Amino acid sequence: MKIKLCILASCCVWSSANYAANCVYGCPSGVSGEQLERSVYTLSNNATTKFADWVAYHVTTDTINGPSRSRNWKADPDLDSDDTLEPADYTDAHATIGTDRGHQVPLAAFSNADDWAMLNYLSNITPQASDLNQGPWVDLESAVRDYVETGQDVYVVSGPLYEWYFATLPEADESHTIPSGYFKVVITDVDGWVEASAFIMEQDASRSSDYCSYEVTVDEVESRSGLDIMPSLASYKESAVEGAVGGLTSALGCD
Repeated sequence: MKIKLCILASCCVWSSANYAANCVYGCPSGVSGEQLERSVYTLSNNATTKFADWVAYHVTTDTINGPSRSRNWKADPDLDSDDTLEPADYTDAHATIGTDRGHQVPLAAFSNADDWAMLNYLSNITPQASDLNQGPWVDLESAVRDYVETGQDVYVVSGPLYEWYFATLPEADESHTIPSGYFKVVITDVDGWVEASAFIMEQDASRSSDYCSYEVTVDEVESRSGLDIMPSLASYKESAVEGAVGGLTSALGCD
């Protein structure tokens, strides 16, 4: 079997592994949260931070370009109330610490899906700095959808990083830890040929920043998050490194 893996900013892998609906080559491993699998995403909830350690989702031409959808926030009905936040916990957050309710799985990626409302569960939300959420982060999400519109479906794994103190929700009545930054790994699988590009953005990112400037290696995402993004490829990583070969850099508008 021919196997090729590149662990720079963009990577390519040849393999015949199967994948689940939301996770390509296995859902991320390395944390022990409560995993929830839904039609529009799979996530692993962290009862200590009160946010998902990772979310995985599959964007296709069938899930995008639906009507504008409302943001009707709800506590996740499938999680214990002690393990997640509720809408009141976000009171005054924007005015006090400058954050939005940021979707980890973007609403626009599933505006045409029947279960789009599940993206407004607070297990899929974190307090994300407004400049980041409305700047380079949403620009990257738009670039993913633009690529999907060409006919190529895309797998994505996103999640938080906790590397420095950012802020605390002023009205939350549960202990929690707001992320200091976020990662996103964008993956395609065409007949077993996998390409991926990774990005890390900090909460203090400028609204005018170019999302392309935040491209990193998949290895860096794994090192800083403690996750194995595609665990069924783990056995290939030490023996099949060949350097940078292709990837999604150009496909996502980054040259």
